[in-house]
Amino acid sequence: MHQLLLMRHAKSLWDDPKLSDHARPLNARGRASAIAMRRALRELGLLPDLVLVSSARRTLQTLEALGPWDRTPSVEPMDALYLASSGAMLDVLHDVTETVRSVLVLGHNPGMHELAMTLVGAQGFSRPGTGDRAMLTELTEGYPTGALCEFAVSTSWSALGEGSGRLQHFLTPRDLPDPFA
Repeated sequence: MHQLLLMRHAKSLWDDPKLSDHARPLNARGRASAIAMRRALRELGLLPDLVLVSSARRTLQTLEALGPWDRTPSVEPMDALYLASSGAMLDVLHDVTETVRSVLVLGHNPGMHELAMTLVGAQGFSRPGTGDRAMLTELTEGYPTGALCEFAVSTSWSALGEGSGRLQHFLTPRDLPDPFA
């Protein structure tokens, strides 16, 4: 059994029109949300062996805020994950070595949301053991910045595809205690 964690970068800054999209940093709320997600990851015992992260500044800063890790995962920044489609993310995941138990993909929408919905699959709402119905419903409504899905995957990484993930958790920063309170 494999574990797949899909996380969208935290909220980023849009104030500097001179910056390219790739170079946009996190804003203060995004940094605080990423730190709150770090605590949630620890509480749930979610520790990836491998992190595949978009090369964009905001995804790298989100990853930085998730650390330090109890056990440092291998980290691979990838240009291929910058604004990647769900299909492109699947292609990257298909190349993961089978000995890797847990992978965190840190990327962007709309591809992240599309990949999560693909993994749930068309039958995901009626198949037993695919996750709490309220959680699935919330996932269909969107994938906000800083959101994280945990999937249990019983296939090989190379066979990962539609309907091959069982949703375990869907967390958003708004589900967590407000770090600004």
